[in-house]
Amino acid sequence: MVFSSTVFLFLFLPAVLGLYFLCPAAWRNGLLLAASLFFYGWGEPAYILVMAASISFNYVCGRWIEKLNIYRRHKPRRLMLALCVTGNLMLLGWFKYAGFAAENLNRLLGTDLPVLQAALPIGISFYTFQAMSYVIDVYRRKTRAQKNLLLFAVYITLFPQLIAGPIVRYVTIQEQLADRSVTADKTAEGIRRFIIGLGKKVLLANQAGLLWEEISAIDPGQLPAAAAWLGAIAFTFQIYFDFSGYSDMAIGLGRMLGFRFDENFNYPYMARSITDFWRRWHISLSTWFKEYVYIPLGGNRRGHRRQIANILIVWALTGLWHGASWNFLWWGLYFAVLLILEKTFLLRLLERLPSWLQHLYALLFIVLGWVIFAMEDGGMFFGYIKAMTGAGGLLDRRTLYLLQTWGPLLAVMAAGSTDILSKGSEVLRKHPAAFTAARNLFYLAVLVLSAVFLVSDTYNPFLYFRF
Repeated sequence: MVFSSTVFLFLFLPAVLGLYFLCPAAWRNGLLLAASLFFYGWGEPAYILVMAASISFNYVCGRWIEKLNIYRRHKPRRLMLALCVTGNLMLLGWFKYAGFAAENLNRLLGTDLPVLQAALPIGISFYTFQAMSYVIDVYRRKTRAQKNLLLFAVYITLFPQLIAGPIVRYVTIQEQLADRSVTADKTAEGIRRFIIGLGKKVLLANQAGLLWEEISAIDPGQLPAAAAWLGAIAFTFQIYFDFSGYSDMAIGLGRMLGFRFDENFNYPYMARSITDFWRRWHISLSTWFKEYVYIPLGGNRRGHRRQIANILIVWALTGLWHGASWNFLWWGLYFAVLLILEKTFLLRLLERLPSWLQHLYALLFIVLGWVIFAMEDGGMFFGYIKAMTGAGGLLDRRTLYLLQTWGPLLAVMAAGSTDILSKGSEVLRKHPAAFTAARNLFYLAVLVLSAVFLVSDTYNPFLYFRF
């Protein structure tokens, strides 16, 4: 089940919210766990067992490590942490990377290892990283181990952020798990945020995806440069509105249920450098790798060469986190090289340029990065990049038609990728009555249009399902 579906919007969510608001506060975590397991098991009930194994394993690890913390037994606690992290990585590796590894070993060594064909459990990368962050924070004494298995299970399975994040650290919501309030103001705030996310996903991301699908299906050798760039820009908008839309919906659902999750996006396409971009894009993942990989490796504290090595390691892992495919590894290393260049000398040069040139530089390399991300076939990637350079011509009639047809919507997406709308709302706030009326009409229109598109449209992909 996904948020942008009629089953979720018209059946699951109203039923869960109705029961949640009516039941006593003491029962809400039990209801939330049952609802989250039902939500997860809707598409693949067998993998509830995998999640249950992860919950049990990490619950026991956290309790055990805390006991060793109390008795200050340093070697056993390090061994227990290593065992827990290894167990989590083995679970993730088996489902996500075993088939990829066997396939490449067979190709490289001529062996005949069996290639695992099991479906990837939805959201396993997200809930595995959450579980590991919990255990590591217990080891670091940043939090106490959760003794209540129900509360820990709610933390891992919480349906608003289960399948697409943001990655919520236990220390962020540990108090909210045990004690949170549900008010009319929080519910209204959550509904508004959810509607914005739904509109991003259904009205913008899905439409950008249609344009990308049409252009990417054309033989790159027959693709003029303008069409190739138009397709790349369409995918750039699709992935942003798809993922940030799901994050908005998750944050909104959390508010309805009394939780406050951290922000996951901060207008990333307004960045003036790649370093700035990665402070704004998928913030919870970048923070996770910084806290649990980059800093433990030494960060920037052990000299420039070691810092470069640490950046390469972190971004290779970031790329592979997104999927078991070579293009994701190259995508991660591509950004690693750009970040290294910026830290070495490029940022100092960029600071001397006008802001619009800084934006142009960042957007150019961001768009090229998304082409790497989108193209799993290496041959298609090089063909598409060649088309972007003008090898197939610059413009044709079909491209002009696409520009005329999609231009207005792409302009809306460009505006929606910036803070121009939020600044406009600040102007309206000076007139409270007009602001309230305009805001309510806007949210109602977005909700109705999204529902109409969901009922009438068959194209509703979810890019982050495979992660």
